[in-house]
Amino acid sequence: MTPDRAARIVRVVPGGPVMVQGPVRIELPDGSTVESDRFMVAICACRRSRTYPLCDTSHRCRTRRNARDSQEPQSSQNPQSSQDPQSSQNPAQTAPR
Repeated sequence: MTPDRAARIVRVVPGGPVMVQGPVRIELPDGSTVESDRFMVAICACRRSRTYPLCDTSHRCRTRRNARDSQEPQSSQNPQSSQDPQSSQNPAQTAPR
């Protein structure tokens, strides 16, 4: 780093955005750019934001699918294998007569 260009601080928030010390110019894959002159900029990591690539806190509404799946025990990933065989039958067939 040269003395006139200090390192920018980038912080990854688990389950949230990537925080970047601003101001920033974000270049998107299609060639367009988004600029922000704020002192700290939240960049969306979940792609749910209506203001993508900037974060609008949409990640708070739902958890990421891959994050949720990695927290569940293995037996719950295939619910059919851990269920009682009769519980998967039609309720009309298992009701007492």
